[in-house]
Amino acid sequence: MTLNVYFAARPELWPRYREALREALAEAGIEASVSDSAPDPAMVDYIVYSPGGVIEDFRPYTNARAVLNLWAGVESIVTNPTLTQPLCRMVDPSLTEGMVEYVTGHVLRYHLDIDGHIAAQDGHWREDAVPPLARERPVAMLGLGALGRACGQALAGLNFPVLGWSRELKEVAGISCHAGEDGLDQVLRRAAIVVTLLPRTPQTEGLLNAQRLSLLPPGACVINPGRGALIDDDALLEALNAGQVRAATLDVFRTEPLPPDHPYWAHPRVTVTPHIAAETRPQTAARVIAENIRRGQAGEPLLHRVDRARGY
Repeated sequence: MTLNVYFAARPELWPRYREALREALAEAGIEASVSDSAPDPAMVDYIVYSPGGVIEDFRPYTNARAVLNLWAGVESIVTNPTLTQPLCRMVDPSLTEGMVEYVTGHVLRYHLDIDGHIAAQDGHWREDAVPPLARERPVAMLGLGALGRACGQALAGLNFPVLGWSRELKEVAGISCHAGEDGLDQVLRRAAIVVTLLPRTPQTEGLLNAQRLSLLPPGACVINPGRGALIDDDALLEALNAGQVRAATLDVFRTEPLPPDHPYWAHPRVTVTPHIAAETRPQTAARVIAENIRRGQAGEPLLHRVDRARGY
């Protein structure tokens, strides 16, 4: 039987994924027709989707066995009332690898004060420029999902004390794990650098607000490659202006692209990157999609299935 796989993600992604999906499905031994054209909805077996995709109403796809998202984030689809099919988020090995590189690079940048050295090329020899060792610089990892765990363990491997926080207590090798409101306060009070890798949910909206930013040791740095809504923008700007936060690197924003007149662009201690921390790569993501289709056909549990109640 030939399966019908409908690529209903953003149309501009189709040229990048067309051959990758077909090759991955063939490698997995799955006979499937993959198309970005709108088929008879009742004939669709699996839907490949992304935020901004071409489906708003999932009800006609009565025989679709799963909706397979190309992004790790599912907040823009999980609340769609017409979506009753199983939904899976993307956990792509290359996406994780890219996130680890981004987070590690910016943590080391702040730890070693690389910006300070670049700005101080004025012929003055800085006698006070020796940084502490990594083991003396605690890093808070807010979020201990696949990405948070990988980044936290990479930093722990460099000898940073990593303080992990999640809604429910977890055990992750090399990371001191905390949970709940009290746990979050404890982590923030110790953190010299904060990395946010939480999903966007009603519980995480504006998580880093004025009150929580005030808990940080003065001069702490913030790195947000997770979700723009995790941060109260006005509160962060105030903390930066007051010196409570020394610097911030932000890759995600409430509005993207970030408007040209947004204060982040002109702030001397904010680095804006254009949502590049972790990109889904077609070749590796296609294999994740193919494996989930194989599992669906075999009656096995789907990978990375979204818990609707949690929102991720």
